[in-house]
Amino acid sequence: MGYWDDGHMDDGWALAMLFGMLGFGLLIAVAVGLAVLWSVRSSREAWQSRTEPPAGSTMRTVTAGAEQILAERLARGEIDTEEYQARLDALRTRSPQ
Repeated sequence: MGYWDDGHMDDGWALAMLFGMLGFGLLIAVAVGLAVLWSVRSSREAWQSRTEPPAGSTMRTVTAGAEQILAERLARGEIDTEEYQARLDALRTRSPQ
C-alpha cells in the first residue's frame, strides 16, 4: 500500500508549501493590521483636530466659556441686560495673562 500522495511531496516540496502558505498568511495578517492601525490613527487625528482648539487660543476658549455662562445667567434671569452687557464688555476687553 502506497502513501496517500504517492510520494510526490517527499522531496521537500511539502515544507516549501507549508512555509510559503504560512509566510503568505503572515503577510496578509500584517497588511490587515497595518490598515487597521492607519485607519484608527487617522480617524483619531481627524477627531482631535475637530475637538481641540488651535494652539495659542486658550484665552479665546476661556472667554467663550465665560460668555456662555454669562448668557445662561441672563437667560435664567439672574442678571439683567445692563449687567450682562457690562460683564461681556469686561470679558472681551480683558488682556490675556
